[in-house]
Amino acid sequence: MSVPAELKYTQSHEWVRVEADGTVAVGITAYAQDALGDIVFVDLPAVGTELSAGKDCAVVESVKAAGDIYAPVSGEVVAINDEVKDAPESINADAFSAWLFKLKPANMAEVDALMSADDYAKNIG
Repeated sequence: MSVPAELKYTQSHEWVRVEADGTVAVGITAYAQDALGDIVFVDLPAVGTELSAGKDCAVVESVKAAGDIYAPVSGEVVAINDEVKDAPESINADAFSAWLFKLKPANMAEVDALMSADDYAKNIG
């Protein structure tokens, strides 16, 4: 299973990509998508919502289960991916390109503390 090296990861299987403007894009990993199966619905946080690291903030539902998405870092939601909301099956096609929402991190040190690709790959075995 591919684990892109340029991303950061959480124990709960979210990926984080630092954007050029200092925000971070958040999505679920291919490992999480594979475990859930075909995703059919996503419920995303509203723009302007303040999230706390480790707290649930979104939901993805598949044909076999629903799964919580946890904020990888604390910060304010600055964008949601309407394309994923309207076509959640895009996560099934490529989980690493289908970001769910973007955050303006309260503290970039939280981003730096997330798992590297190598650590995440070891974590999922």
